[in-house]
Amino acid sequence: MSDIFEELEVVPARKKRRWVTPVLVSFIVMVLTAALVFLIPQFFSGSDRVSDYPGPGTGSVTVEIPEGSSGKSMAAILVDEDVVATEKAFVDAFNNDSRSGSIQPGVYTLKKEMSATGAVSALLDPAARAEQRVTIPEGWPKWRVYERLDTVLGLEPGTSEEAAEEGDIGLPEEAEGDPEGWYAPLTYTFESDTTPEEALAEMIDARIYQLEELDIDRGQWQEDLIKGSILEREAGNSADLNKVARVIDNRLADEDDVNGKLQMDSSVLYGLGIDSGVPTAKQLKEDTPYNTYLHAGLPPSPIGATGLDALEAVANPAKGDWLYFVTVNLDTGETKFSSTYEEHQKYVKEFREWLEENPQG
Repeated sequence: MSDIFEELEVVPARKKRRWVTPVLVSFIVMVLTAALVFLIPQFFSGSDRVSDYPGPGTGSVTVEIPEGSSGKSMAAILVDEDVVATEKAFVDAFNNDSRSGSIQPGVYTLKKEMSATGAVSALLDPAARAEQRVTIPEGWPKWRVYERLDTVLGLEPGTSEEAAEEGDIGLPEEAEGDPEGWYAPLTYTFESDTTPEEALAEMIDARIYQLEELDIDRGQWQEDLIKGSILEREAGNSADLNKVARVIDNRLADEDDVNGKLQMDSSVLYGLGIDSGVPTAKQLKEDTPYNTYLHAGLPPSPIGATGLDALEAVANPAKGDWLYFVTVNLDTGETKFSSTYEEHQKYVKEFREWLEENPQG
């Protein structure tokens, strides 16, 4: 009898376990299904929502694009300021726009929640720039300065040149009416409403400040700028600046070998409106005020923007009796100096051989 009751007790227990397990599994499946039904649409709708804003955006935000920024680094900045939704959206738009390489560093006023395509277009629009950043490299002639300024300020070509010729840009008397060489080669930041006259005047103010800081006698300003501008174009590398400065002084003083003629290729090319390269035999015969093969003394004005290193070299030329120099390798800037014409011709031959082997040089 006890055996029967023990069996009766076991059977219901087994049935209970068999019933509870399917119910529990079914309940868990129902809960998971409900969760997925709710979360999956939210996940996909959320992805669609943040991949790219529809634009055109609202409000405004000031964003700075640093010098040398890539599309990816711009994207990170814009996402951080909530200008665009994702870095990928901006990078794709950046890569799909052939103009994107023209985006300039500076401060921009943009909207929040813009489409990626709209953000790229805004960065290309000069009107969006809260500040304009302009870099003038050493050695640049004034016409390149005008071209750069017109581009960055979003002006019609020729506007800055006209401003220099007709506007008040604060040119000192020492410049004798020609601003060449008086635009200091620096990086400038201008407000978006800056006029070309104001921009050029700031560049000239910077130049005057440099000359005063170097304690250069005011009567020497123009002469030193002329010499310095030749150094910028003629010295193969910065280590040669002081030596080239000595050559210039030696040639100006010489009355036997070169008769005061500088014979600088850079000045010849400048007189022809060219700011790089090697002059041809025909160009060396072109009679312009800047042809220092034909005319003794310094050219009538600087031939480009003189940097501080060149100005310091003019003030502190190296010691030596050199009258000649030639850069024998335009890739490395290797330059050789000599005090006799015969020795110089050996180096000229070396340069011509290099040029034959490197015609693109």
